[in-house]
Amino acid sequence: MIKTYVTEKPEIKLQGISLRTTNAAEAGPDGRLPGLWETYFSRAIQRETDAPIYSLYTDYESDASGSYRVLIGHEVSGDFETGEDNQTHIAVIPASKYLVFITERGPSYEVVPQAWEEIWAYFENKPEEVRAFTGDFELYDTGSAGSADSEVHLFIAIK
Repeated sequence: MIKTYVTEKPEIKLQGISLRTTNAAEAGPDGRLPGLWETYFSRAIQRETDAPIYSLYTDYESDASGSYRVLIGHEVSGDFETGEDNQTHIAVIPASKYLVFITERGPSYEVVPQAWEEIWAYFENKPEEVRAFTGDFELYDTGSAGSADSEVHLFIAIK
């Protein structure tokens, strides 16, 4: 993976499904993120078919070792109403400065976890660059989530 650039992004409102987890839980055999992806695609949550998919990591308990909320969804504007089943949520990616990483091309279920390992190592070795833990996200272009030839952009909020 390559550190590509630093950018600033305005606030982005997302609609999707979410769960609370930890990196330790996801590293084990009972990780729930693959099931969250399956649920997202099986529910056909309303979005434009060419709209990018976001995987937002937010509401951090502390840092990479604590719990956090993951929301898989898409960008929305205006007002939002929770679905009848109360399973659809809204979250906001805060306006922030981001360090952007781009994965190698390959199956997203392989390249994204590998990218996160490299991101954690990167910040351990670069004490001058500090994560904000306000809201990090993966951005999947149209059709790339779940594709065998994905290239995912990971936006890490920095101070």
